[in-house]
Amino acid sequence: MQNQNGNGILEQYTGSLSQHIQTEYSIPPKYYRGDLKLGLRNSDGTGVPIGVTRVGSVLGYMIEDGVRIPVPGQLYYRGIELTEIVEAHRKAGTFGYEEVAYLLLMGYLPSHSELNRFNEIMNRARKLPNGFTEDMIMKNPSRNIMNKLARCVLSLYSYDKHPDDTSLDNILLQSVKLIGAFPSIVANAYSVKRHYFEGGSLHIHFPVEGLSTAENFLRMIRPNTEYTEEEAHLLDMMLMVHAEHGGGNNSTFICRALSSSGTDTYSAISGAVGSLKGPLHGGANAKVMEMFRYVKENVDPKDDGSIKDYLAKLLNKEAGDKSGKIYGLGHAVYTVSDPRAVLLKKYAQHMAEIKGYAEDFQLLQKIEELGIPMILEKTKSDTPMCANVDMYSGLVYTMLGIPEDVFTPLFASARIAGWCANRIEEVVTCHRIMRPAYRAVVKRVHYAPIEERTARLDFNPRTPDDDTDQ
Repeated sequence: MQNQNGNGILEQYTGSLSQHIQTEYSIPPKYYRGDLKLGLRNSDGTGVPIGVTRVGSVLGYMIEDGVRIPVPGQLYYRGIELTEIVEAHRKAGTFGYEEVAYLLLMGYLPSHSELNRFNEIMNRARKLPNGFTEDMIMKNPSRNIMNKLARCVLSLYSYDKHPDDTSLDNILLQSVKLIGAFPSIVANAYSVKRHYFEGGSLHIHFPVEGLSTAENFLRMIRPNTEYTEEEAHLLDMMLMVHAEHGGGNNSTFICRALSSSGTDTYSAISGAVGSLKGPLHGGANAKVMEMFRYVKENVDPKDDGSIKDYLAKLLNKEAGDKSGKIYGLGHAVYTVSDPRAVLLKKYAQHMAEIKGYAEDFQLLQKIEELGIPMILEKTKSDTPMCANVDMYSGLVYTMLGIPEDVFTPLFASARIAGWCANRIEEVVTCHRIMRPAYRAVVKRVHYAPIEERTARLDFNPRTPDDDTDQ
C-alpha cells in the first residue's frame, strides 16, 4: 500500500525503527581487544590464517625476527610469479588468460596440445544454454549487472542435469562451463541493461570460435563488434592479473566457506559474486573513478599544491563522498608495490596516449605520488604504502570503452577461474564445515510477560486517507 507521498506503511514502520535498531546492534570497541579479530584482521591489518592453499599466494612483506619487513609485492599462481606469465605473453604476442585458467584449475602449465584442447573446450563453454539469454537475461532485466550475474549463476543450476553432484569430475565440468559462460552473461546483461534502462539499441552478439576470452568479450559488448589487437591484448592482461589473489580475499573466502558446507557449485559461486559486488572489494575500481571525477573537477592537474589541497579535503571528509579515503591507495598485504598496478602502469601508458587519456593517467600517478605521504602522515605510520590495482584498472577499462557498470562484472569474469580452483581445493582437502565463533557480549535478562512491558516506540501508520498534502 502506498500513500500519495510514495511511502507505504512498511517503509514508515522500518524507517521509524532504524535509529533504535542502531542502538540495539551497537558493540563498543572495548570488546574487540585481546584475541578477538575484528574483520578477521590482526592488529597490524594482516589477515588471520585459517588454512593452507596451493592455488595462489600473495607476498608483500617478509617476517624477520618477528618484525614485518616490507618488500616489493609479488603474486603467484600455482607458485609461478604473475609478472613472469604476463611478460612472457606480452613478448610472444599471445593471449594468456586461457593458460592462466588452465594453470589455476589443473595445477600445472599446459603443453601445446593441452592448451589447444582447452581452447576448443572454451569455445563450447562460452555458448549459453538454448533460450538462456531470452529467458534469464532479456525477460527480467536488471540495472545492476553484478546482481544479474549472481541470479544467472543460480539459474544455471536448473540447466544442469546433475547440479548437486559434488564429485571432482562434475565440479570440474561445472567450473569449465562457468569460466566460459561468465563473459557471455556479462556482455549480454549489459546490452539488455543498456536497451531497457538507457534507451539504447539492443545488440546481442554471440561468441565466435577461435577467439580468446578478451577478443570475444570486446566483440560481444560493442555494437559494431570491432576492436583492435592492442585493445584485446590489454584486456587479456587485465583478465590475467585479476584471475586469482590468494584464498584470503573476501570473495574467495566466501566461495570456500560455502563450499565447506557441501553446497552446490552454483550456490558457492553466486555467493562469491555477491561479495565481489561490494565497494570495499571488486567495486573499488568504480569508487576510484568516482573519486577521480571529483579530483578533476576541483584541481589544476599541473599544480601539485592544488592537488594536495584537494586530497587533504578528501582525507578530512570535506570533499568527495566524505568517507575520508583516497581510493586506490593502500592494501592489506602489499606494502612497497602491488605487482598488478605495476603491470598496468607499464602496459597501459601507450593506450592512454593513443586514446587521449594521457593527462588522466598522469593525474592518477600524481594522486599516488602525493597522496601516499599524506596518508602516512595522517595515520602516523612508517610502513610503506602503495597504489593498488584499483587505482588504475578503472581508467584502463575506460580507455577500452568499457562502461563503468561493467568494471566489476568483468573483474568477476576473470576471477571465476580462481574461485573455481579454490572451490575444488576446499572440497578435495577440507572435509569439515567452516564454523567461526563470535563472543556474546549481551547482558542476560529474564523473560518479561507482555503485560509487564512498556512500548519503547509507538508506531501509528498513516493510511492514504490520512494524507492531506497534495
